Amino acid sequence: MTTTLLSIFLGIGLAASAGFRVFVPLFAMSLAAYYGLIPVNESFAWVASTPALIVLGVASIVESISYLVPFVDNLLDTIAVPLAGVAGTMVMAASVADLSPEMTWALAIIAGGGAAATIKGTAAAGRAVSTGTTGGLANPVISVGETGTAIGLSALSIFLPIVAALASVLVLVGIIWLVMRLRGRLQRS
Repeated sequence: MTTTLLSIFLGIGLAASAGFRVFVPLFAMSLAAYYGLIPVNESFAWVASTPALIVLGVASIVESISYLVPFVDNLLDTIAVPLAGVAGTMVMAASVADLSPEMTWALAIIAGGGAAATIKGTAAAGRAVSTGTTGGLANPVISVGETGTAIGLSALSIFLPIVAALASVLVLVGIIWLVMRLRGRLQRS
């Protein structure tokens, strides 16, 4: 039971991280599985392979750099919201241990995909507000913060999964508060 709960917390933390960068938590999971730090569901054993590690590492770098370009970041957000949901579902399904396939996928879709898509959607709305208020000048700063959060939350998920799951909830609440505050300022202007 403890292994199952820890794997669920791991999945929630990595899924939340996918809400900031789609490929960073997948790369982190691949790296951790490759070095035997975390187990992965049998059907996701490919995540621990060298080709997956290389592809996900390159994708993480390209994605993170692309988000530094104003207006390109807004275009990326349009495709990243659904991709974050898929990535969140994948990392949750790959990390969950000792549950039936039906329960694993239900949990992966609802908790993993839901957390990632909610965070990504909220972050995308925040970026749109930033673009509208600063002409995109603040977007690279926001992007660096999102990438840093994705890396930190992924690492926290691997090494302290319970703390990462709690941090994910706090991060989500903080992002929603920030976006609501920025929207309020925009509407008053």
